[in-house]
Amino acid sequence: MVSLDGYFEGTDGDLSWHLVDDEFHHYAVEMLDSADLILFGRKTYEMMASYWADEAAITKDPVIAGKMNGLAKIVFSSSLDQVEWNNSSLLKDDIELNIKKLKEKPGKDILILGSGGIVSAFTQLGLIDEYRIIINPIILGAGKLQFTGVTEKKMLNPAKVRALKSGVVILYYESIKHLKQ
Repeated sequence: MVSLDGYFEGTDGDLSWHLVDDEFHHYAVEMLDSADLILFGRKTYEMMASYWADEAAITKDPVIAGKMNGLAKIVFSSSLDQVEWNNSSLLKDDIELNIKKLKEKPGKDILILGSGGIVSAFTQLGLIDEYRIIINPIILGAGKLQFTGVTEKKMLNPAKVRALKSGVVILYYESIKHLKQ
């Protein structure tokens, strides 16, 4: 999710501006149904694990909680020594090689949720096949930009647009190639 001006986090990590209604919830279920693996950076992993593994989230949203707790998860972190959330494993080195091997295996989609640093690094390495940019109809003016650290142009092919009644727009793009600057 990003703001109209490209921030995926507001100031001080604020995410209160995310529009999550019934229609978005339906989209989230579809997206999680299409995957069998979720990738996280440390910060997003810790936030998601503390929320979705909690009994309150399981009671409030058993469908999404069941999927988030049940799906396999890989966490990229140089500072963590272990991960405790159900079906999680830690990856510290050979990230590019390991992701290429995972992509070669048969199965459903591999998702990256949040994790701006991972998205930027994987974009730079050409490891992302499809981008789904979820634009919330808000201008934040400050925060953390989505593609920080990408140094090469990346051409994308527009594949689909999905507009929700809330004003949220989901843009689907397929990767094409890198263009050197």
